[in-house]
Amino acid sequence: MKHNNDTAKPSKLLEDLHTLVSEAEKLIGNTDVAPHPDALSKLRDRFEASQERLTELYADTRKQVVAGAKYTDTAIHDKPYQSLAIVAGLSLIVGLLLGRRGPAA
Repeated sequence: MKHNNDTAKPSKLLEDLHTLVSEAEKLIGNTDVAPHPDALSKLRDRFEASQERLTELYADTRKQVVAGAKYTDTAIHDKPYQSLAIVAGLSLIVGLLLGRRGPAA
């Protein structure tokens, strides 16, 4: 089951999970009345849908990280001297910026 981009966003998923937990706490906290079976069923369905979306989000993120790592590895192996020069330049800039801060007072 694929979702559109809006529902696959981590912030939307996190918001949905917070809502789901809040509703579950209300059902559990209301000890005066036994939860209606339909309410539990709907809550379970929403939990399973959220779990599926989280699994999809994890898989997509993992693919992006692996692709980025492979691209970086290829770029470094194809141009090792340029890669070293870039790292050395960035290190020099960071070192200069940190050195300009001076001693902490």
